Amino acid sequence: MNTLSAMPEFHYRLPMRAGGSRPGSHPGSSFGAGQAFAMHARLFDHPDPRRIDLRASLRAIPAEWLVRVHLQRVSVPVYVVIDVSASMHFGQIKSKLDVAADFVAALGYSAFRAGDQVGMLAFDAAEREELYSPARYGQGVGDVMAATVRRAAQSPGVAGGIDGLEKSVAKLAGRQGIVFIVSDFHWPLQRLPKILDTLTHAYVIPMVVWDRAEVEPPEHGALLAIDDAETGERRTLWLQGKTRRDWRDAVARRRAEIDRLFDKRGIRPFYLQGEFNAESLSRYFLEAVA
Repeated sequence: MNTLSAMPEFHYRLPMRAGGSRPGSHPGSSFGAGQAFAMHARLFDHPDPRRIDLRASLRAIPAEWLVRVHLQRVSVPVYVVIDVSASMHFGQIKSKLDVAADFVAALGYSAFRAGDQVGMLAFDAAEREELYSPARYGQGVGDVMAATVRRAAQSPGVAGGIDGLEKSVAKLAGRQGIVFIVSDFHWPLQRLPKILDTLTHAYVIPMVVWDRAEVEPPEHGALLAIDDAETGERRTLWLQGKTRRDWRDAVARRRAEIDRLFDKRGIRPFYLQGEFNAESLSRYFLEAVA
């Protein structure tokens, strides 16, 4: 069986034009061999007789040969910034880090097909420099990064925090491209707007990874022993009807808080629960650029 044919692929596009000279699949702002008409220009300035527009040349005042100038499509760097803190090790069927690794593998393949370079940064309470992967173009880049994430999932996690995210994205400040932030966002969000300000030139996609066991209380049983994924603290819950309602309400409030924060910057989070679905992510991008 062909491994590449079995690899899930999603289709993504920048919703804005990007600079760059390397041909790719995203709308570009540079003149070149593209299909998006930009303007007419003098043949003297753009000496390509193949693009002469006879009708425009006959109407030109003063009379001169005019050529059609187009905007070329370009490639952009794609980065995934992934949370590897203790809470991302949690999962009922598979850990949230394993779900994230599935996404990273699909991202690498999708970026290769789109002609983009892809790289990875990781964080918990601090930047995890040993998990850093520079942006590269290649068929197996995604598999290498996904394997790195899966190895991190096998080691004990430490408490997370926004400090690690802040230090990681500092490397991307002022750069154009696409940035996926993959996390369960189980840490205070107050400083997140300031971090997003450093990524104003990039197209940011928050990937919120949650597990069903943390967003839905168990259907059966009255007593539940739970461990805090970040601190390891254990306590027991008495699952009465009100406790179950409060559980669901708290999840809904957290989701609304995340949505409001990103909505102020015109960003819509993408939620993963239990597994990565490439088709759903393709629809996300289709709706974003429609």
